[in-house]
Amino acid sequence: MTANASAQPTEVQNNEAEKRYELKLGGRVVGVAEYRPAGPSLMFTHTEIEEGHEGQGLGSTLVRAALDDARARKIDVVPMCPFVAAFIREHSEYLDLVQLQQRGMFGL
Repeated sequence: MTANASAQPTEVQNNEAEKRYELKLGGRVVGVAEYRPAGPSLMFTHTEIEEGHEGQGLGSTLVRAALDDARARKIDVVPMCPFVAAFIREHSEYLDLVQLQQRGMFGL
């Protein structure tokens, strides 16, 4: 998965061994979206972009790719991470990934 969030190409991969999606910039991990399997869902617990790379849209690139992957795998998400919840609030096309009965807990 590639995007143009900065001058260098970005790549997002699911590192299942570490239970996190990793955003690589120039081949180096500069962001992660950590998750835990929660029954038939993925619970996103923490998203972080390395210092010096904030404010470039990389967090959005990372979360969009992670949510697109969850959708492709037909997996619901539980956005415990405030950044992931805010992203879903701002991008309603991802609302269907959160179970209806859980949406109120996250302000969705």
